[in-house]
Amino acid sequence: MKKADFLVEVGTEELPPKALRSLMDAFAQNLTDAVDNARLEHGDVHAYASPRRLAVLIEKLAAGQVDRKAVQKGPPVSVAFDDKGNPKPAAIAFAKKCDVDVNDLERTKSDKGEWLTYETVEKGRATSELIGELVNQALSELPIPRRMRWGDGDAEFVRPVHWIVLLSGKDIVKSSVMGIKAGRKSRGHRFHSKGWVSIPNASAYLVTLKEKGRVIADFDTRRKIVESSVAKAAKSCKGTPLGDDALYDEVSALVEWPVALLGEFDADFLSLPREVIVSTLSSHQRYFPIVDKDGGLLPKFVTVANLESKDPDQVRHGNERVIRPRLADAAFFWDSDRRTKLASREDALRDVVYQRGLGSLHDKASRTASLVRAIAAMLDVSAEQGERAAMLAKCDLLTGMVGEFPELQGTMGRYYAIADGEPKAVADAIGEHYQPRYAGDVLPATVDGRILSLADKLDTLAGVFSIGKKPSGNRDPFGLRRAALGIIRISVECTLDFDLQAAIGEASALQPKSKLDADELADSIYSFINDRLRRYFLDRDRGLATETFDAVSARRPVSLVDFENRLAAVQAFLRLPEAESLAAANKRIANILKKASHADGAAVNKDLLQDDAEKALYAALGVSAETVQPLVAARRYTEVLSALAGLRAPVDKFFDDVMVMADDARLRDNRLALLGELRGLFLDVADISRLAID
Repeated sequence: MKKADFLVEVGTEELPPKALRSLMDAFAQNLTDAVDNARLEHGDVHAYASPRRLAVLIEKLAAGQVDRKAVQKGPPVSVAFDDKGNPKPAAIAFAKKCDVDVNDLERTKSDKGEWLTYETVEKGRATSELIGELVNQALSELPIPRRMRWGDGDAEFVRPVHWIVLLSGKDIVKSSVMGIKAGRKSRGHRFHSKGWVSIPNASAYLVTLKEKGRVIADFDTRRKIVESSVAKAAKSCKGTPLGDDALYDEVSALVEWPVALLGEFDADFLSLPREVIVSTLSSHQRYFPIVDKDGGLLPKFVTVANLESKDPDQVRHGNERVIRPRLADAAFFWDSDRRTKLASREDALRDVVYQRGLGSLHDKASRTASLVRAIAAMLDVSAEQGERAAMLAKCDLLTGMVGEFPELQGTMGRYYAIADGEPKAVADAIGEHYQPRYAGDVLPATVDGRILSLADKLDTLAGVFSIGKKPSGNRDPFGLRRAALGIIRISVECTLDFDLQAAIGEASALQPKSKLDADELADSIYSFINDRLRRYFLDRDRGLATETFDAVSARRPVSLVDFENRLAAVQAFLRLPEAESLAAANKRIANILKKASHADGAAVNKDLLQDDAEKALYAALGVSAETVQPLVAARRYTEVLSALAGLRAPVDKFFDDVMVMADDARLRDNRLALLGELRGLFLDVADISRLAID
């Protein structure tokens, strides 16, 4: 079948820069899925995007679907014909449905009987007939929270759509997308091109836009140009640019023809906190700050223009004029905020509502301080500095600087605390209590900061859960999933061995009101964190099985450090040759005890032991219990399971020789107690009956 490269370009007004890459990737994936589901053969798929376009190029897309056979299944033969072989209404109706005579129907036998069938050939449709519908489908499924309407049409998209390109090879695909008739004309750069650019064929898309439209449509190529040109501009002043992936992506999403320019600002502004300058340049202006070889900020920056100006100095000076008042505002806030101490703002927190139903920011600070005290006691460390930090941590929300730069909350609190002469431990804890702010972010470096961060996140979880606003679907307006992951990362990666369930219970009890009682609320929060914990461990260790996690989770370990230790022990146990047999035995024991409604903790009566196999198992359990009890107390779980692996032989012998469910009730109950004791030894670590072993 004939094949040709296929191109679709959706031309729009400027797309949201922070979402451009995700929109590009989603469009390509959606269209690929749609084409695959439509049974259209194709080669590699390429995604492109710039501020005014989303495009997908599909190599060697088949001109149409391949014909395929389709078998229609009718009624059973026994229902379709009478004893004399004459067709009954069921056969006649099926033949009519297939538009054939009854004699043209076939019979197909299977293990379940014999049916009437009819085989047809489903003719494949041409790609040109399908592609418009597939593109519309792919666009409709893009992750767009809010869609816009424009003109008098019914089409909705993230931004108004102005042109559509649909090409199969060099031919225009006659179709409409988003209510716009497709063609071959795209638009070039707003200033560097003459407007419309005719694309001669699909494979010439990138080169045509670059040469005739002065548009670099390949996002990744454009980003590499941004990176290299920014680095080159910074190098010209013997500096290195500061910028994370998100900033490079955003800048690349703002320009179609990137040109880096070096600018500067008054060196007096370097007296501002470093984070203020970086935030002003990066977050507000999408500029790249520059540091010297020692990491110190230079009074310079790199901006990326969306054109190659004949007078670059004018563009440079324009950007310098923009940044000057921004830094001047920051300097004003820095000076004025320090005239009022953080502690003096504490009382004003009473007038700021934290969340309806959860009191004021002062109420939240007080609850957080109580949690700091509880967690510090569990860790056997002083809570004095942490409690002080908890009461001051939200005070910077009332400052002018954080009002102008919300992303600096916590950071500015630390600077103001230092300026006020607060202890360094208090200032550092204030600065760290929002960490980690996002996946992969740094963790608090100090003990007080870690405890305060845990307390703040636990109070947020308990509070929002208590008013019935826990996340649903993809919606998480309070960032509770992020808070739960932060609790997990701090606990596990910083090895804070505290009773998480008790801390959750304390946080739940502190809430002013709840739709659930304290125990139900605590269970709900624990389950929520446990779900995030599952994902955390599975992502961290690709070799970890879900069943292994469940085996440990079933025991609800006191702390996440304890949880991790048990998890490692079970994974080591799985590598032992005895693991398969003992896991199967535990599964069998769990089923027996459940069916028999056996009460946990029943004692074994030694005098009722009759068979040699049950006597041997009883003796082995006694030795094992004596061995593992101190190991369990010391949390040496790997050694516990390794020691219990020695029970394989007596356990196997027991099940081979002993009838557990004996007619004699006393013997039966005693043997159930023996199995309960065996299972209890393993349950001190994990419920290995849940393990899946091939």
